[in-house]
Amino acid sequence: MSIEFSKYYRLALAACSPLACAQWALAEEFSLMIGSPVAAQNFQAKSAQFVFRTKGCGKLAKLQVSGNAEGVVNGIRKSIRLSRIAAMPVAGVYALHREWPAEGIWVVNLTGRCDAATASALVPIGPNGFLRESSKFFPRSATEAEIEASLKSLATGTNK
Repeated sequence: MSIEFSKYYRLALAACSPLACAQWALAEEFSLMIGSPVAAQNFQAKSAQFVFRTKGCGKLAKLQVSGNAEGVVNGIRKSIRLSRIAAMPVAGVYALHREWPAEGIWVVNLTGRCDAATASALVPIGPNGFLRESSKFFPRSATEAEIEASLKSLATGTNK
């Protein structure tokens, strides 16, 4: 009888496994999205460089965001930890205010963490604000090589 039970148990398990995998595959991947300050629909974001939204975080209590402004000023590489990332009233939406000097070239390196998932974005800053079409998004933290490539692309005007 135990052999019979074991056979049915394995059969039931085999039948359910594809369903479990399909549900996992349909789960939304954690990511970051950027937009203009008006996208936040909040007066607190009016003076921001840009706003960003986290997507696919089912555990907002575990959500953490951080950022650095990575730049080159007069040929010297700079990195500034950003402290003015303001949470908006809508959960998972943040406004980023400028904390880096006007001179030089700059890329904002954003990182979001939701439980065990990480996502990041490299957002080049041009003379008229952030460059959405040149931004890069990753399902992990951006590497130093990717940051350097983004800065180089911005410096040479090939940031597409």
